[in-house]
Amino acid sequence: MREFVVEADGGSRGNPGPAGYGAVVLDAASGESLVEAAEYLGVVTNNVAEYRGLLAGLRAARELDPDARVHVRMDSKLVVEQMSGRWKIKHPDMKPLAAEAARIFPPGRVTYEWIPRAENKHADRLANEAMDAGARGERWSPADSTAELDAGGAAGRRARGARTGDERETGAAADERAAEGVGAGARAGGTPSLSARAGTESAPRAGAGERVGPTAPADDEDAPSTSARADAERARTGAVADAARAGGGAEGSRTGAVAESSRAGAGEADVRAARTVASPGWGPPDMGAPATFVLLRHGETPLTPQKRFSGSGGSDPSLSSVGREQAERVAASLARRGTIQAVVASPLARTRETAGIVAARLGLEVTVEEGLRETDFGAWEGLTFGEVRERYPADLDAWLASPDARPTGGGESFAATGARVAATRDKLVSAYAGRTVLLVSHVTPIKTFLRLALGAPPESLFRMELSAASLSVVAHYADGGASVRLFNETSHLR
Repeated sequence: MREFVVEADGGSRGNPGPAGYGAVVLDAASGESLVEAAEYLGVVTNNVAEYRGLLAGLRAARELDPDARVHVRMDSKLVVEQMSGRWKIKHPDMKPLAAEAARIFPPGRVTYEWIPRAENKHADRLANEAMDAGARGERWSPADSTAELDAGGAAGRRARGARTGDERETGAAADERAAEGVGAGARAGGTPSLSARAGTESAPRAGAGERVGPTAPADDEDAPSTSARADAERARTGAVADAARAGGGAEGSRTGAVAESSRAGAGEADVRAARTVASPGWGPPDMGAPATFVLLRHGETPLTPQKRFSGSGGSDPSLSSVGREQAERVAASLARRGTIQAVVASPLARTRETAGIVAARLGLEVTVEEGLRETDFGAWEGLTFGEVRERYPADLDAWLASPDARPTGGGESFAATGARVAATRDKLVSAYAGRTVLLVSHVTPIKTFLRLALGAPPESLFRMELSAASLSVVAHYADGGASVRLFNETSHLR
């Protein structure tokens, strides 16, 4: 059974006054927005606008999947308590709205949670966009909305420099809120406008420059920086290399992940990268709920900005101060989503430390799984890609050409890593059927999870990038089917 989170809000500039609502439906596993709804309502009260936002969010969720479970998050204490059955509904304007909301899904399939206004920014911005549009005599347009971007979510439809005003007059809200601006698009006198956000979009990486192609897959590594070396790799793999910056922060896959050598300047690229989102799976109802794996790459280590091979056979570095901050940020993001039910980590220090920080925030224990460890890079551990090229050119050429080749000194081939990860996947799918589990691992295992889910060939590892502390999501069904829902999401790091 699919699970959605609905965040909704509504407000009135005058109470009663010009009002609007906003609502967004999120994928419960990934936290990514699937649908936005917003409407200008004319002159109504705060509370009526809030109920109208709730109705729009529930209807949008039902359109996506009428059999889903829904968790509603609102900063209106009144609506949450009344819909939860703890407060009586006395106002005649709200009784029919509450009754209508209760009929959209069967009893027991919708739960309610009050959240602070600061955690409801996306819906708040949508409601303000609606009121602003209504003041201009226009309808809210999802194509022009920047609500998701402004709220710091996965991304907006597009970044815009100019922003409209978003403050409303608070009035004497019956739900005891004070000074809360809301937003939602203007659809005067009409039905809510829905903006589907389930598509995927190619996204540049964070960091200073782009690299696509067969760069070395070490956890923290260097790759050739000259055009000659890039041309040599193109000849061996057929992938496109960026001659200006072939280096790269990969943790055990041939593309690797870009090491964020500077936090400054990465925000704009991460805004684009965060739009990489896949639609939820199409598993049939009789398959039951999938085992959903939220795949988290560990935070940075001291080797990450140096771009050195760092697998399971090296020095086993701990997180750097930057890596610990990244882990704290992802922990806060996952805590807000509230969907993680278990935490499983690779036995290496950097993954156990990352997992420990997240698990402490979620109130969970960490289970260690040997199969999630990084590839063993043999004699290449601790070296940059350039140093390996100079010392072991023939071995490196063979390794780049075939997934069966091992690094110098008896390291682990990608074929062997793939078999290990496949066995681990099967074990975890069986153990966590129907649950959402955070797997804290490394670039090679995470890319392998994704490759296997897509049924892609080994060379697909050349076409993927994973940033430190990024999130990806794969759902596995009982019949062996899988759905990739998210890849390399980094909005939580901004």
